[in-house]
Amino acid sequence: MLTVKQHDLLLFINKRLTESGISPSFDEMKDALGLASKSGIHRLITALEERGFIRRLAHRARALEVLKIPESMQSNASSGAEIKNFSPKTEQGFTMPEPANSIDIPLLGRIAAGTPIEAISHETDRIAAPADMLGHGDHFALTVQGDSMIEAGILDGDTVIIRRASTAHNGEIIVALIDDEEATLKRLRKKNGTIALEAANPDYETRIFGADRVKVQGTLVGLVRRYH
Repeated sequence: MLTVKQHDLLLFINKRLTESGISPSFDEMKDALGLASKSGIHRLITALEERGFIRRLAHRARALEVLKIPESMQSNASSGAEIKNFSPKTEQGFTMPEPANSIDIPLLGRIAAGTPIEAISHETDRIAAPADMLGHGDHFALTVQGDSMIEAGILDGDTVIIRRASTAHNGEIIVALIDDEEATLKRLRKKNGTIALEAANPDYETRIFGADRVKVQGTLVGLVRRYH
């Protein structure tokens, strides 16, 4: 599944290749996505490559090939919508006023994407989420506070949709409960009996814990963003 930024970059690359047959430069991609540095583009391209959406062609500068695009973005890709005017609706994130086929899920307060805050505890409201995005399992929503996940397309004030789970795979974005008292939204990395909680913002350090100190509360499946 793709984050909002991964989706937007894939759309931008596909559009430029369709129009000119030449991959955009890293500077062009950075400017199109509104990122502060090219390091974020490197990470996004690596993520797209690992997921089988693009590949880098050997011995050719700026050479990228789009291998596939999600069904949800094919109409946008074929219409050539400009990235800066495009409101993403992806497998991992979406922007829309109200879902047509929706399911009410509990909003459990705030989650830190930055310095951890008080652990999530009880339902504060309910929100409508698209039924076709939720899939199987039990879900809840959290309001993001902080900017440590901005290069994963998760901004301060976004509402993230979480599938309840007690385990997760390497590389997934999770709700992590630290020492049973602090909750945070980070990318999971597991190695040699330790848990690393990785930010998607170079201004934040990766935090490393013993495996017994971190509990997975759920995995990210999507987000809701409202524009005012």
